Amino acid sequence: MGKGIVQIYYGEGHGKSAAALGSAIRMTGAGKSAVVIQFLKGKMTAVQEILERLEPEIKFFRFSKSEEAFEHLTEEEKKDEKINLTNGFHYGKKVVSTGACDILIMDELLGLVDQNLISMEEVQKLVEAVPEGMTLVFTGRVLAEGMRALADEIYHIVQEK
Repeated sequence: MGKGIVQIYYGEGHGKSAAALGSAIRMTGAGKSAVVIQFLKGKMTAVQEILERLEPEIKFFRFSKSEEAFEHLTEEEKKDEKINLTNGFHYGKKVVSTGACDILIMDELLGLVDQNLISMEEVQKLVEAVPEGMTLVFTGRVLAEGMRALADEIYHIVQEK
């Protein structure tokens, strides 16, 4: 495993992305830089506009071209969107390999694994490349068993009521 920190926020309820973004805000408040790459979600114009206002401290990227969440797309649309999502993952690899930020949040990356859009081997290679001093954060609903071994910290977000 790389020398950086790998955190995972997962669970069925709401709050995973918000918790990850809170980590980014804390780090940028300490003078660090953050990059957020969002996968699988539909276009959320209001949220996206707020995140874009946080630049340059927090850089926000959404590689999806669809207005809808991935799970609501037709099979043909999913095929096209897979290319965009894969490009987003490759951009995340570039951010890690260049050490372009102090915290990289890959929002809904666990969903890419769950949907078989990227493999555990690709995620493992990404984790192994995390440089010292960088925090890599994954979010998503389902935590594949192989992900546990890759993480330094795991947060299970559950709704109680």
